[in-house]
Amino acid sequence: MTPWGEMLRRAAIEFAVPPGAFWRLSLKEWRGLAGAPAAPVLARSGLAALMARFPDDDEEGAGE
Repeated sequence: MTPWGEMLRRAAIEFAVPPGAFWRLSLKEWRGLAGAPAAPVLARSGLAALMARFPDDDEEGAGE
């Protein structure tokens, strides 16, 4: 669950961002403002490893 109240309080107290401006921020803008790390990016090699570990089962998805 996203801690909206905590994020809004932090924006107002630490960064002096008014509530209206806070709600217009994108998640990327909030992360930049708050110094939160960027979401990790799954490289092609990581995707290939996951696909090898968890292959699609043709019978399970039949008829969809």
